Amino acid sequence: MRKTFGILGLCGVLAGCGALGIAPDARPADGDGQTRPQSRPEALQTETRRPPTTARTAEAFDTTTAEERAAAAAPAATVAEQALGSTIVSLGKPAQPGFWLETPLVTAAAKGRVVYSGTGETVQVDLIPIADGGSRLSLPAMRLLGVPLTDLVEVQVFSGG
Repeated sequence: MRKTFGILGLCGVLAGCGALGIAPDARPADGDGQTRPQSRPEALQTETRRPPTTARTAEAFDTTTAEERAAAAAPAATVAEQALGSTIVSLGKPAQPGFWLETPLVTAAAKGRVVYSGTGETVQVDLIPIADGGSRLSLPAMRLLGVPLTDLVEVQVFSGG
């Protein structure tokens, strides 16, 4: 019983911190006192096409066009490429559109390429930095690479190109 009240009290204190704007991740407010959302870097802005709410299959969640798939599968110019290393990937958010890889191998958003040795396929992606943890690959990118959606697989990551 004492633990329950302690946990509830802690939750109340934390909720109060958020309401006062003193939470560790609080962003500075604009002049009108409202916190404004931050825009994504231009390199990562894509047209937003969300899957239908009835989506249940990989095909239904994949909102990329045939032209986008062809552009992502096109060979990249390897002259300015830099190998970043290999990483184990899992499926990222299926409803997030586009070709992207969230990975701790980069510290800033960039264009890049991912190669899956299981099929030899390659795909051009937006590289999105994350602080820690494993890498997450978009549904359309996994489908182009021929990666089983439920598996954890190793891929090679390159920046530039």
